Amino acid sequence: MAVSDLKKYKLRTRLSLAYIFLALFLVALISILSNVFLEKHFQDYIIKQQATKNMDIASLISQQYNDADNSWRKTVVENIGINALEQGLIVKVKDKPGNIIWDATVHNSGLCNQMITHMSQNMASRYPRFAGGYKVNSYPLKHGAKLVGNVEIGYYGPFYYNDNDLAFINALNKILGMAATFSLLLALLLGALTAKRFSAPISSAVEAARDISRGHYNHRITDISNTTEIDELTSTVNDLAEGLGKQEKLRRRLTANVAHELRTPLATLQSHMEAMIDGIWEPDSSRLKSCHEEIMRLNRLVGDLENLARYESEDPVIRRENFDLSELTRHIIKNYEAEFANKDIVLDFQGGVSPVHADRDKISQVIVNLLSNALKYTAAGGSVIITVAHDQAQAILKIRDTGIGISSEDLEHIFERLYRVDKSRSRESGGSGIGLAIVKAIIDAHGGRISVSSIINKGTEFTITLPDSHQLPASISEN
Repeated sequence: MAVSDLKKYKLRTRLSLAYIFLALFLVALISILSNVFLEKHFQDYIIKQQATKNMDIASLISQQYNDADNSWRKTVVENIGINALEQGLIVKVKDKPGNIIWDATVHNSGLCNQMITHMSQNMASRYPRFAGGYKVNSYPLKHGAKLVGNVEIGYYGPFYYNDNDLAFINALNKILGMAATFSLLLALLLGALTAKRFSAPISSAVEAARDISRGHYNHRITDISNTTEIDELTSTVNDLAEGLGKQEKLRRRLTANVAHELRTPLATLQSHMEAMIDGIWEPDSSRLKSCHEEIMRLNRLVGDLENLARYESEDPVIRRENFDLSELTRHIIKNYEAEFANKDIVLDFQGGVSPVHADRDKISQVIVNLLSNALKYTAAGGSVIITVAHDQAQAILKIRDTGIGISSEDLEHIFERLYRVDKSRSRESGGSGIGLAIVKAIIDAHGGRISVSSIINKGTEFTITLPDSHQLPASISEN
């Protein structure tokens, strides 16, 4: 058996045992409660029947009084007493002066004692600690409104079971036992099926999580469950694997990009230095200036990385103030008018007052980075349109150009560190590939959103939304 199959079997076994114990507990609890409930009601029924039976006997005996000559129909009274004796009741009838008319103990003392002993044995067989005994209740005998005597009815109390009652109780318990056994078997079957149903996707999730922890991010759970929680678990594990896979690709791409960005200036510096050391080149000002430019390029790259790390930190320093986004944008545009005019690109601004509560310097950097990209990738004769609007308590900034555009393949990666559409990273294309990553980090730190849409050879549009001071998330603090 494979290790994974063994683990799945162990998990399934544990779940099965858990369901079995749960089923046993529930079946036992239901059986006990049912038995207690039925016994209690049966006891109440017997007690009520006993009281009713006593009252009926007293009523029957009262009717045997002859009011005409103040006498009793003793034969009928005797028959009533004998019939009561057969039902486990010991009857003693007295007239008003206290003379005994009929007494079951006199009629058959041995039977009375035998009957009481039998009742005691019946109750002891059912309830070993039954605190019962022989009881006598006295009832007045009335003929109309006239008191003519009284009757004493003895019985085993507070209640007792005769042979038929015990047979009924035993049969009822047997039925309950059979029902409990059937319920237990059914619960075991359902428990095993349910454990199998739950253990399979859980085992798959455990195995997938283990593979993910080992770096196998392509692992996906294909098992489908009808249970919402299990389905959410598998979806979460799959999403985790996908997210970690993307992060791993980003990490590898970042490593490759950093190596690519550093290779060119370092190789240039190395070749220049070696040539000057070997005496091939004279260390004149032009060659030293070229080396200095490469060093400055490295410094700019390191500075951009430091800025990005600062913006992406858990607690970026955002110094908020109230200002008009339109006014800030117009001011930045003025600084770029000459560069756009020299390249024969139309630069147009549209928008009214749009108050925001943000870090002026960092938002300025966002606008500068986006304008620089628009200028860089828009050919002569093109145009760049900037619009600022205020809608539903948020400021909206759009920068649209008619440049070369971005392919759909590159569009989802443009905010990554050191990612550039120009894979050659030639000096003519410029930049280090960090500008848009910094833009996104700044917007995220402000609790805003940035999106981009583009069509190859038709242009690109960046859209930024910034919440005003009343719409800031609770997690965004003003530093």
